[in-house]
Amino acid sequence: MQNSRYLITAAIAALTSGGLFASTTAQAAGAVVCAEQERCYGIAKAGKNDCATSSSVCAGSAKQDNQKDAWVYVPKGMCLKVAGGALDLPGTKAKKK
Repeated sequence: MQNSRYLITAAIAALTSGGLFASTTAQAAGAVVCAEQERCYGIAKAGKNDCATSSSVCAGSAKQDNQKDAWVYVPKGMCLKVAGGALDLPGTKAKKK
């Protein structure tokens, strides 16, 4: 009886610690992906923008498809390949690199 309790406790501990390790590893990998993305204006579908627009204050609030001030994150280098995509908000000067 005592041995079976020990085995069950050890098995639960092993399963729990493995899940924590996998979660931490996934978060670290996610940080790398974010660093390789850029904002792309003018390609978001209605309600699918990633952040606020000039006319609203939260994500998911674009009123129409391809709204010029709504943006989404895309992999770096992809924005200008998408029809209507712009790296800067229309009406503002381009950022110097």
